[in-house]
Parts: sequence; C-alpha cells; structure tokens
Amino acid sequence: MASGKPKKKNPRLASGRKRVRQDVKINSANTSLRSKYRTAVKNVEKAVLTGDKAKATELFAKMQAVVDTVADKGIFHKNKAARDKSRLSSKVKALATAAAPA
Repeated sequence: MASGKPKKKNPRLASGRKRVRQDVKINSANTSLRSKYRTAVKNVEKAVLTGDKAKATELFAKMQAVVDTVADKGIFHKNKAARDKSRLSSKVKALATAAAPA
C-alpha cells in the first residue's frame, strides 16, 4: 500500500467512459487557465513592488483580460475576479499617485 488513494475502477458504460475522457481534458484546460490567472496577478504585484508605474499599468491591462476570461468560464467566481481586479487597481493607482508628487 504505497499509494494513499484507492485505485479507481473504469466505468462500464460507454457514456461513463466518455465522461472520464472529457473530465481529463477539461481538468487540464482549467488547470492551465488557473495558472495563467495566478501568474498574471503575480506579475502585476511584482511590478507594483518594484515601483515601475509604466510596467505595472501595462501588466494590469493584460491581467484584466485574463481575469475576465477565467471568471466567464467559471473557473473562479466572478466576485473573486472583481475583488482581485479592484485590489490590484488600487495598488496601481496608489503607485501612480505616489510617483506624481515626487
């Protein structure tokens, strides 16, 4: 008993086998989009931390498109997407206002 999970049985019905094939494809697509979402958010946060206003603004625009796509597909809830966009938007705006008086 090296592995902790019990082995899953193969479905007998053709519709069940097809469902398993579809689940594998959908799971990999969702994982890829979830990763793209997290990377986009992380890139904006890094740009904000370094204080690069131009890069942060550019990355924020790209991040919004990724976040909206992921929310539309239902991978993350639309409120989570809106919350993340709002928080990063305020960070980018604060960076812009901090750079203006200086």
